[in-house]
Amino acid sequence: MAQQLIGFIGAGNMATSLAGGMIAKGIRPARIWMSDPSRDRLDEVSQQHRVHVATDNLEVAQRVDALVLSVKPQMMASVCADLRSVVAERRPLVISIAAGVTVANLRDWLGEEVPIVRCMPNTPALVQAGATGLYAAEGVDDSQKALAAQVLGAVGLTFWFDNEQSLDAVTAVSGSGPAYFFLLMEALIDAAKAQGLDAATARQLVLQTAWGAAQLAITSEAGPDVLRQRVTSPGGTTAAALEVFEEAGFREHVQAAVAAARERSEELAG
Repeated sequence: MAQQLIGFIGAGNMATSLAGGMIAKGIRPARIWMSDPSRDRLDEVSQQHRVHVATDNLEVAQRVDALVLSVKPQMMASVCADLRSVVAERRPLVISIAAGVTVANLRDWLGEEVPIVRCMPNTPALVQAGATGLYAAEGVDDSQKALAAQVLGAVGLTFWFDNEQSLDAVTAVSGSGPAYFFLLMEALIDAAKAQGLDAATARQLVLQTAWGAAQLAITSEAGPDVLRQRVTSPGGTTAAALEVFEEAGFREHVQAAVAAARERSEELAG
């Protein structure tokens, strides 16, 4: 990123995780600016990460080469309206991590000529284990794409898509995906307690099993289907459990759930 400066509008959990991830990967804190209306929040961020802070969004926008918009979607229009003149003049790379806010929205609010990268991160980015889909609007050059990838790549894996509509699928799979796994964990903990295990043991067993299964899937050359088959002995305990899942239409329910999430993402973007 050479000596380019990166600014964050909004100092919430995702923004501070991105800043912390960049610092952990060798980006000097002096190259990072953050704005937020809460002075207490800024003091906390400054003490934790030693980045520059300001309560005025314009002060940050006037200084940086890349501007990460990390405010709630319902606040985006008013925030962009305040930034429009500075962004139109300086034309920093604008990186949006707001769900449901399209490139067309951002160009309406900021100006047609602004280079924009729209991103869909997920909450595991808070622990540097995220998965982020990115889409670069027309007018974004390779160096700006590299900068966006480095910012979002500081908290996990990044995936580029050639059309913006693909981000609706990303939202349905990885954006909402952590909640699907959390639901399975909840259900498995409840099932463990129903089988007589105490709550603390049930929770630890389930979370460690989830973590171990994910690590095994990530590090193995075999796909999840093969790993499942290796655990499943014919006529054994795992086979008995999986038969119940299959008879209940588990795969079909997952397909329907992801389709519903995508449809809602498209509605919100519209």
